[in-house]
Amino acid sequence: MNRTAFATLAAASLLAAAPAFAAEVTDQQASAPDVAGRAGATAVADVIVTANRSAQPIERVGASVTVLTQAAIEARQTPAVAELLAQTPGVSFTRNGGVGTTTGVNIRGAESQHTVVLIDGVKLNDPSSTQGGFNFGNLLVGDTARIEILRGAQSTLWGSQAIGGVVNIVTAEPTEALQGSFDAEAGARGTTYFRGGVGGANDRLSWRLAASRYDTDGFSAFAKGTEDDGYTNTGLSGRLNLKITDAVSLDLRSVWSNGQNDFDAFNGDSREYGKTKELVGYAGLNFDLLDGRFRNRIGYAYTDTNRLNYNPATAAQPLTFDAAGENRRWEYQGTFAVTETLNTTFGIESERSEMRTRSPSSFNPNPAFARGEADLDSAYAQVQWTVLDGLTLTGGLRYDDHAQYGHNLLGQVAVAWALNDGDTVVRASWGQGFRAPGLYELYSEYGNLTLQPEEFDSWEVGIEQRLFDRAVVSATYFNRQADNEIRYNGCSTPSTDPLCTVNGVGRWGYYRNVQKTEAQGVELIGRVDVTERLNLSANYTWTDAKSASGATDGKRLTRRPEHMANFAADYAWPVGLKTGVAVRYVGETFNNDANTVVVGEYTLVDIRASYPINDNLEVYGRIENALDEEYQTVLNYGTPGQGVFGGVRVRF
Repeated sequence: MNRTAFATLAAASLLAAAPAFAAEVTDQQASAPDVAGRAGATAVADVIVTANRSAQPIERVGASVTVLTQAAIEARQTPAVAELLAQTPGVSFTRNGGVGTTTGVNIRGAESQHTVVLIDGVKLNDPSSTQGGFNFGNLLVGDTARIEILRGAQSTLWGSQAIGGVVNIVTAEPTEALQGSFDAEAGARGTTYFRGGVGGANDRLSWRLAASRYDTDGFSAFAKGTEDDGYTNTGLSGRLNLKITDAVSLDLRSVWSNGQNDFDAFNGDSREYGKTKELVGYAGLNFDLLDGRFRNRIGYAYTDTNRLNYNPATAAQPLTFDAAGENRRWEYQGTFAVTETLNTTFGIESERSEMRTRSPSSFNPNPAFARGEADLDSAYAQVQWTVLDGLTLTGGLRYDDHAQYGHNLLGQVAVAWALNDGDTVVRASWGQGFRAPGLYELYSEYGNLTLQPEEFDSWEVGIEQRLFDRAVVSATYFNRQADNEIRYNGCSTPSTDPLCTVNGVGRWGYYRNVQKTEAQGVELIGRVDVTERLNLSANYTWTDAKSASGATDGKRLTRRPEHMANFAADYAWPVGLKTGVAVRYVGETFNNDANTVVVGEYTLVDIRASYPINDNLEVYGRIENALDEEYQTVLNYGTPGQGVFGGVRVRF
């Protein structure tokens, strides 16, 4: 992988646009440099905000992206965001039991820590988690209005960890002087879910407050267990935009959740439970210059995650795990409309991450915290140039200065070519990824200070075709190569490995750079409006994700299905009733690196319906896992059987 040569190619794509700088400019307007503002919360699926960190028509975007609008989210009736994402191309998830337990999302066969997750523009990845990834277990739909799933390496604009892709979640933005919503549902396993929000907007002020509460008795997290493992979650969110002048505005946003889940050991029932509190905050000042041609944003983002695990069976010290992770980031982003065909996005970021973690026990009830911190300063620039009608080129560079790992330069290029009046779109992109070792990997009880950064090269090519004004089909091939991937290495007893002993005391294991991996695959997507009332959609993903080094060379990566498919049929009846069926197939996976332990394939069928009583009230219901399929996503961990749910939606 010649990373310097590729970064040079990306730089050349920036310089290639230079002749257009001299073109005469008439009345240009730059896109707002904010992925969570009014454009980010739009109900329009053909406008993408995540790929370029500003709103762009989808035909000008060279990356693969799927959009879930608020209408689509409501139609699918799924409370857990991970389950929503799994209905889209290239996405799989694993979960250690029911909603609330540890949940990882994999995009195109990448590790869960290689996905960047945003809520209202703020990165959620927890520096105190085992490899710095985001746990989707506590992420419910709440007041979500839009989700964009950007697949492939996106480190140029989104930084470290954006290897598999980016998930951008945007909460609702009011559009009327006063409007509100209330959703209530109940169903199987003693589950209830209540959500409500109120807000308003005028020429100067836009605001919304929302709250939610989820409760379930659950089922046994251990597949063969006999006691239920429940879960509760309380969520709050708020956002405010104040237009100080026609060119200056203030943004304030926050999301908070408090969850408690029961969980089991991998080999049996347990009385253990965990508590997780997550806080996301953002404050930003937006200002436009040059009559809107030059738009700017200065922001401060903050995340705080606190996790506590308890085991009532150990009366001497029931607290078994205590961890906290914080991110503080200052950022500036600008967008500049150079000409009608040339736009730039650029910015600087300064981020400080901190974590602390410890594992009390009856043998050591009050151990000292393992602590770590890291500083990262970054600058990025991207140019999007419509060279000729329908042909858009994108090139970008990112420079990172990591306190522990020094300087790093990344590049990315992409092309989108809309032909036949936009009915045919050809896309291709090529990008680099870089992930410095996480704080937990470096400084926890399993830490290793000799770790080196992970490096990635990723590319894709695809085509999308509209047919007869009724159908859209697409095919995309993707390829990713990784070097220095970090894995957990267990220690035997006794061991001659010097890293298995710290200060004369043995430990269970440590993290190390052990692996090269390769992933390639194909995504096939189709959607057709058979009639005005009947809509069919489907996607299929083939993923060949394998180790490319060491004793496991050629073996498939754990818990990564080679085959996945989704199918949905929705029908709108003349009386207003809407019905739908969704089918999800997930092929077999392996639960260990040697590929000797198989987790079987499964097929899930969900049935849903909704009916509007009037313009403000709708009733809905669904049957999840209608055929009562027995399956697992992680060996020996339980999954839900058939469940019936019903609810109401109120809008005013």
